[in-house]
Amino acid sequence: MINKKKNVLSGEIALNPGKKLKGCFVKGVFILTCCYAVPVLSDADKAQKIQFNLPSADLASALNRFAEQTGMELSYPTAMVAGLKAKPLKGGYSIQEGMSELLQGTGLTYRMTGGNSVTLQKVTNTDTKSDSVTLKEMTVTGESKYDATDPYDNHYAVPNSSFATKTDTLIMETPLNIQVLPKAVLDDQQATRIDQAVKLVSGVTTGQGAGGLSDQITIRGFFNNNYFRNGMRIDTNGGSDGTRAMANVQSLEVLKGPAAMLYGRVEPGGMVNVVTKKPLETAYYSVQQQAGSYDFYRTSIDATGPLTNNKDLLYRMNVSYENSGSFREFVDSEKVFVAPVLQWNISPQTQAILEMEYRHENNSYDPGAGALIIDGKRANGTWINPRLAKIPRERNLIEPDNKNPLDNEFIGFSVNHQFNDDWTLSEQLGINLLDRTRTAMNSGALNADKRTLNRQLLTSDFYTNDSYFTTTNLTGHFDTWGLKHTLLVGGDYYLQDENSVGYSSTVPSTIDIYNPVYTGLPAVNPTTRASQSFHSTTDLYGIYLQDQIKLPYNVHVMGGFRYQYVEQYNVLTKHIGQKADAVTPQVGLLWQPIKWLSLYGNYVENFGATNGQGQNGTFLPPQTAQQWEGGFKTSFFDDRLSTTIAYFNLTKQNIPTIDPANQTFSIATGEAQSRGVEVDVRGEILPGWNAIATYAYTETEVLKENNPNSIPVGSPLRGIPKNTSALWTTYDFQQDYLRGFKVGAGVDLYSSRKATFNYQDFDFAGYGVVNLLGSYTRNVAKTKVTLQLNVNNLLDKEYIHDGFIQSNSPTLQTRTTWGTPRTLMGSVKVEF
Repeated sequence: MINKKKNVLSGEIALNPGKKLKGCFVKGVFILTCCYAVPVLSDADKAQKIQFNLPSADLASALNRFAEQTGMELSYPTAMVAGLKAKPLKGGYSIQEGMSELLQGTGLTYRMTGGNSVTLQKVTNTDTKSDSVTLKEMTVTGESKYDATDPYDNHYAVPNSSFATKTDTLIMETPLNIQVLPKAVLDDQQATRIDQAVKLVSGVTTGQGAGGLSDQITIRGFFNNNYFRNGMRIDTNGGSDGTRAMANVQSLEVLKGPAAMLYGRVEPGGMVNVVTKKPLETAYYSVQQQAGSYDFYRTSIDATGPLTNNKDLLYRMNVSYENSGSFREFVDSEKVFVAPVLQWNISPQTQAILEMEYRHENNSYDPGAGALIIDGKRANGTWINPRLAKIPRERNLIEPDNKNPLDNEFIGFSVNHQFNDDWTLSEQLGINLLDRTRTAMNSGALNADKRTLNRQLLTSDFYTNDSYFTTTNLTGHFDTWGLKHTLLVGGDYYLQDENSVGYSSTVPSTIDIYNPVYTGLPAVNPTTRASQSFHSTTDLYGIYLQDQIKLPYNVHVMGGFRYQYVEQYNVLTKHIGQKADAVTPQVGLLWQPIKWLSLYGNYVENFGATNGQGQNGTFLPPQTAQQWEGGFKTSFFDDRLSTTIAYFNLTKQNIPTIDPANQTFSIATGEAQSRGVEVDVRGEILPGWNAIATYAYTETEVLKENNPNSIPVGSPLRGIPKNTSALWTTYDFQQDYLRGFKVGAGVDLYSSRKATFNYQDFDFAGYGVVNLLGSYTRNVAKTKVTLQLNVNNLLDKEYIHDGFIQSNSPTLQTRTTWGTPRTLMGSVKVEF
């Protein structure tokens, strides 16, 4: 408020959650004080060491954080600090040492004017007689804290996440299983695709969906048809929608188990959320050039900083270009990605962000068409001596001319307004537009000569997948009868519009698997247009309420529910295919008996994916699921090392199965179960030594199936290894003469995977892959230069990573995703 008589403007500055600073302007002088009572500090108090972790920022912001941490009262003319920068303050300092270090190079000094009062002033020749202190040369050590926005942060463990609860909650206080891969992990892995990173989370397996043209992620045994971008849904439907660009990815979050209470239609195994880079108040620029095996080249640029002197308007721009070949014949790709972001700090309480993405890809479709050889069938229908043909892993049995271009535009807008310290309103809007064409060939069965493979061509003249998303959330903090509440009330709306026109060939195209001769793509048959084309819309509406309650003795209770309504419409037949609704609850309990240990459990229900169409253009009812989970979490060394161990039991209903009346269609009668144990350990063990260790035991089982000749009850789900494990560790040398060097190594282990949709005695064998890392970082003038080399599959292991044999299909369709041979990835990165 403004007091005209006294010429005083008072206000508050929001800082960390749950804290604020009060201050006032008196005739152009800003006086900053802590909002809570602080006793007058004695000389002994002022001499005590305080651990600081203040990043480089504008001087006014740094002084705010310094005052908050020390309880000091600062006063200075506002014009005095305008445009000045403060250097980082990290380590143990007394109050006077900290002030001197913070003001170094700014042309300012300070004067102690009382027990808790400090006045800033410009340096003059007489300032040596003031209360300022000239420090002797010293070595400062201290504990660093995780900063999600710091591009130089090297932490492997993250203390909090807002994805699991839509509130900024400590992971140790969240009764759900949430795992985060921060930027340091992504950089060390040189991850250019999502699947290269999420393998470091237990219970997550990856494949090569749609012939390598899209990300394919399976969590707790169930395949995901979407991912989330800053909490906004991006549907891929397992199709040829390209791969998520990583140039603007800050971190990846994996929420395990159903999340329909907050996010609506999702798969019950879990979700992946991509957290993108946000604009920074301090200018930062980086250029990275990567080059690797099989003609891989990738250039990426990151630039951010303020556009105005008062830093009300910030920007960030991420750009990448990638051109790559493959160890597989006739496979290459070209990818362009541009992602600008603008952030407007309207006031200390209100911020708005406008972000855009443009992605263009031109990829080759590679289903890894293999060839299954059998010596016949037994009376019960099982195969005799099933085996894959022995052909080189680089051989591609698909025609060369199979380019698949796509264009993807995303526009997002979000605004966040803080009414006061307790209540915040946020709004998100997102539009995702995808347009692609597809040329694909599927392999069928071998002829009687056991060497001639039948193939079929599938094409799309066009395919569009447009989606529109909005969500509104109100978050509040309040107390009732001594209990602390964090209340979330929200709603969302999602519209998806899919449209495709496709054709297929009716005359099989054959090829000799041992002596291939490529004759070109076969002609399509326009009469197949009706069966290969579709146009549908899906509307989803949801409202939800969640309350997180902190009880005495560090007991945390979380509960909530969501009402979801879905309506689908077949545009071609002008038929409303489905109207369905459901209420999905979520309950969680966590007890933190000691600071480093949390015991938790939860029960969650799911309103899942819609299943497509049955006979007569009808839509199948949505899938549903329920999960019980329990486990414990630990956090050591100031949240630098975290552990989660969990047991889960997950059941999914309404899985589409073959319709006995017409095998061209499906009915929703299937049921499956997934249960197991998961272990995740990640973080810093000793100074400079980071590690990630995971293990998952996942047991899947078919509980109901209307066609036992297709998938017998009791059989495991296809493509899910029972045992998976990953170990990745790096060490930054701490000795002066080796400082800047980093080495790392890891191993990925997978047990065998079931290869067929039915109960046949055929599995893809398990395997292990060894990976290495070496890097060197050096400061050159005002830049930081990093040279890095990653070696994947060091021992050149030959293996099949994923695949399937669709033996219940008349064509006996076979796909095999061959593991990539030994590859080298080099990088030069310059940051300033």
